[in-house]
Amino acid sequence: METYRRTCLYDSHVASGASMSPFGGFMMPIQYSDIISEHNAVRQHCGMFDVSHMGEISVSGPEASWLVDHIFTNDASGLSPGHIRYGMMLYPDGGVVDDLLVYRMAADGQYLLVVNAANIGKDYEWILSAASGHDVKVEDLSGQYGQIALQGPESEETAGKVLGFELSDLVFYTFKEVDFEGDRVIASRSGYTGEDGFEFYSSPEVTRKLWSSLLSAKVTPCGLGCRDTLRFEAGLPLYGHELGKDISPLEAGLGVFVRTDKPDFIGRQAVMALKEKGLARKLVGITLDDKAIPRAGYPVEHDGCMIGEVTTGYNSISTGKSVCMAFVDARYADIGTAVDIRIRKRVFPGKVCRKRFYDRKYRKQL
Repeated sequence: METYRRTCLYDSHVASGASMSPFGGFMMPIQYSDIISEHNAVRQHCGMFDVSHMGEISVSGPEASWLVDHIFTNDASGLSPGHIRYGMMLYPDGGVVDDLLVYRMAADGQYLLVVNAANIGKDYEWILSAASGHDVKVEDLSGQYGQIALQGPESEETAGKVLGFELSDLVFYTFKEVDFEGDRVIASRSGYTGEDGFEFYSSPEVTRKLWSSLLSAKVTPCGLGCRDTLRFEAGLPLYGHELGKDISPLEAGLGVFVRTDKPDFIGRQAVMALKEKGLARKLVGITLDDKAIPRAGYPVEHDGCMIGEVTTGYNSISTGKSVCMAFVDARYADIGTAVDIRIRKRVFPGKVCRKRFYDRKYRKQL
């Protein structure tokens, strides 16, 4: 029988009556009340997520900046302390090892890499291998951190009133240290919902205190069910669906996070070769005329021929439309192209649209 790990907030989830299910090697809350209510709480007010299953890997030492730039598609060495970048680690053939966030902790070459839960072990070994022979220290600190994501238009106000955090000076993709009852917390302003919001990294003990304080203040606890509906509406990728070892970031439409103008990084040559050759498939959005729901794995067709496959699909809670993301033959990727989704024995007409079904509301300026 497979054994799943538990986050530091597991007991609280069970006590709150959450529906628990395996995800990324952890037993995680999928929903507390229902996905629609939790989704709407984040869109309209504020909700909180246990994301302590995510991994934290520290990279430090004289050659830390070199290493992170060598394994990371985006520019890491150019980051100022207190800033964050999103990007990917690639295999030499251009497939994605993982997508991640890089936090520049200090000017003297200290970084914190935040990776996906299911990939922690694989990512750690990948980074260690790349670091071999260099003056750099790589540590898996995942067990030392808990993490809470507070998301929604009322998240800044809630963090101030409930936790005593003054976060108005943070803009999107920046972070700072704050104090909670004498303990250190890293507070960052980013998120995975399309809404304004924050992440709080702290020890497991402090994470439990933060969660308890927010729960006592009636902040809505949210599960991974609505986390997926929220990120999907905002056009954000999920590893294993829109990204993976057989998927190039160019195919996923994430080329803006691949800095081919910087010194060589793992996978750069493959990315450049794909750019020169041209894409055979692209990730697109598709909206259906019907209320039928296009699920992951359903075929996308054009004139009766299969041209692609759905990666994620829902009846969008925020828009009421049946929409999906799908990889399709690049010849059919233009906005407005008519396509069909085969759902069991029927086909449902739709059109290619932009992948972002809901406009993001990030705090990018003070």
